[in-house]
Amino acid sequence: MASKRFLNNLVAALFLCMVVAAATVVESAVTCGQVTSSLTPCIPYTRGSGAAPSAACCSGIRSLNSAARTTPDRQTVCKCLKAVARSISGVNYGAVAAMPGKCGVTLPYKLSLSTDCNKVK
Repeated sequence: MASKRFLNNLVAALFLCMVVAAATVVESAVTCGQVTSSLTPCIPYTRGSGAAPSAACCSGIRSLNSAARTTPDRQTVCKCLKAVARSISGVNYGAVAAMPGKCGVTLPYKLSLSTDCNKVK
């Protein structure tokens, strides 16, 4: 039953990512699909499983950070992250905000639902 809910959440997240990507006016090399697949290993940590993100989660965060080199890329990642976070039940947003630091990654913006992704540079 839990895996069915996870798959439903993942499908909803992918749909939201497609909607966000379609609404993005500026071209971006990073897609919501990349964001979702890179961060899927982080879902258990964001729901309170474990004291630290998994190695696969941190690898996904590093990969996205490396791929998001332009302002449009960073804005796309930000928008997709927010859409995915909203679509998953039981997310601890404090854990989400702490993930980059726990993985040794510095982001140019805070991971938060209140972040204005259009202002990300």
